[in-house]
Amino acid sequence: MVIGIDLGGMSAKAALLSGTKLEGKSRVVTSADAPAEKTALALAELAVQTAEKAGKSMNDVQAIGIGSPGVIDSANGTVVSWTNFGWRNVPLGALVEKYTGKKTFILNDANAAALGEAKFGAGKNFSDSVLLTLGTGVGSGIILGGKLFEGFRSAGGELGHTVICMDGEQCTCGRRGCFERYASTTALIHLTQEEMRADRESLMWKFAVSPDEADGRTVFLALREGDAAAKRVLDKYIAALGEGVLNVINTFRPQAIILGGGISAEGETLLEPLRRYVRPRMYVSEDYAPIALVCASLGNDAGLYGAAQYAFERL
Repeated sequence: MVIGIDLGGMSAKAALLSGTKLEGKSRVVTSADAPAEKTALALAELAVQTAEKAGKSMNDVQAIGIGSPGVIDSANGTVVSWTNFGWRNVPLGALVEKYTGKKTFILNDANAAALGEAKFGAGKNFSDSVLLTLGTGVGSGIILGGKLFEGFRSAGGELGHTVICMDGEQCTCGRRGCFERYASTTALIHLTQEEMRADRESLMWKFAVSPDEADGRTVFLALREGDAAAKRVLDKYIAALGEGVLNVINTFRPQAIILGGGISAEGETLLEPLRRYVRPRMYVSEDYAPIALVCASLGNDAGLYGAAQYAFERL
């Protein structure tokens, strides 16, 4: 039995993975104001609470896996950099291990979600898959031959920061035209706001009283009522998302691309136009190497599954 922890900026969630089931789900508040060692102690206590909630003790637990935001040196269990918490070279694995006596492994949170989906979710029938999480940015995780690909010193797999538009919009990473600037939910909201300002007759105004109130669902709600402006927004968004997806396909040729994040709940409304855009543009046809475009299935549990699975594989 292993415990998976999904560490976030406001809270950390944990669960015990027994076979294919998550048990004893627990949560603790986290804060950027807390010293790293205090956070590590809170995570250790969370692990104990999780085991007890599942009707077990820490004696039953073999290891702990933690999915953390930021740049992670997974080989050494170190959070190299996490901007939101101001962490630099925090030995999180060693700290949690000190308090629990259990071997603790750390990986990037997007990689944890990808591993979770690959082993227990939408990617479980594929040996090669790529998860793209569409949120504030575009997170990603790559599974090749059933194994998580992390790159040299766990610094690879940042597909959101591949460029799809030379000299395009400024990205927070310093480059211009990054995939996430055009295909994140943030980008979709910006497109929605622009179209609402340009077309006051759009039904999107029915679902958002002003452009500032628009969210990732606004365009889909209006689209279902046949709104032409919403169709224009989605067409632009799908073209940008499609170009990034094509880059992923032509680079890795996985068996599946898995879309996660809030708007993945739209299912076929998102997937069907994406397939239409991508399929005729792939370098190698689907007749030779079929590819599935699917939505993530584990929701907020993906990181828990993945963190636990990572610890299990590293034992």
